[in-house]
Amino acid sequence: MAVQSHWFAVGSLVPWVQPGVGAVATQASLEVSYGPRGLALLAEGADAPSALAQLIAADELSGVRQVAIVDGAGRAAAHTGDRCMAQAGHVSGEGVSCQANIMASAEVWPAMLSAFQEAEGAPLARRLMAALHAAEAAGGDLRGRQSAAIVVAPGTGEPWERVLSLRVEDDPEPLDELDRLLVSDEAYRYAGEGDDHVAAGECDEAARLYQRAHELVPESHELRFWAGLGAAQHGQVDDGLALIASAIAQQPGWRALLGRLPADMWPVAADVLARLDEQAGETGRVTMLPHDVPACLTPEFQGIGSCSAPPTAAQDAQPRVVGWRRGP
Repeated sequence: MAVQSHWFAVGSLVPWVQPGVGAVATQASLEVSYGPRGLALLAEGADAPSALAQLIAADELSGVRQVAIVDGAGRAAAHTGDRCMAQAGHVSGEGVSCQANIMASAEVWPAMLSAFQEAEGAPLARRLMAALHAAEAAGGDLRGRQSAAIVVAPGTGEPWERVLSLRVEDDPEPLDELDRLLVSDEAYRYAGEGDDHVAAGECDEAARLYQRAHELVPESHELRFWAGLGAAQHGQVDDGLALIASAIAQQPGWRALLGRLPADMWPVAADVLARLDEQAGETGRVTMLPHDVPACLTPEFQGIGSCSAPPTAAQDAQPRVVGWRRGP
């Protein structure tokens, strides 16, 4: 599910998802309890239309609510109360519902659905973001922009499991920031996979994944450090040392971490540290290397809107943490 609004921290209010169960979006003059209550009804066996009908029937203020439900089977149902502020409305398709209120144009929610459907074949997060960008292009929120969020759950799993969960709480351009966070999320997934390969002793693959992560977010000294260490362990010591020194110049704590890494997993760390000491000379400080380190490419990352879709089994094929991980 993805949402954007001119309201603070919309991601803490609107989206509710549960693996294998479905998704609920509650908005307009929202009733937060629609989220957990709707998911509970789905988990008990109700389909999306039935769950929605029960929520609306129990609410004396249903006229000011806007809510959409997509169940685990892809059935969608939505309600836009007759007292929601214009322009307000919804449209549903197979496995998706798009809804909006206080919009500049009644073209917003149809544009969202079209964009979602036209992006078929792309990862779910990209399709959702395509819908949000289409909403903005069609006029968007009459009040402007402030916050946005995207949540994707796996097709099966524990209630707390998420493929991704990103929020922009307060930003003048929340979709741009959410696009940036999606790139970072992808990069750190590569880095996490690299950790797993290090734990398995597969240095070549780990080096490739760390480098890929660094290429996506070259400004991150965290990812630069691990890309450098991976390169050094892979045998590209000079290239790796340049990246590591650059990371240390930006955040000196990385040098101390070199001495704390498990020697059985990072045997090259001691050699890198010795080389850095040699460069530092008598001052005992790391010499800042020029930033002409190995070229890093930053591919464009297509942005991806309030669109809801059920979790899919394909989304469950995510890397699982095995063995050592440096942690957040």
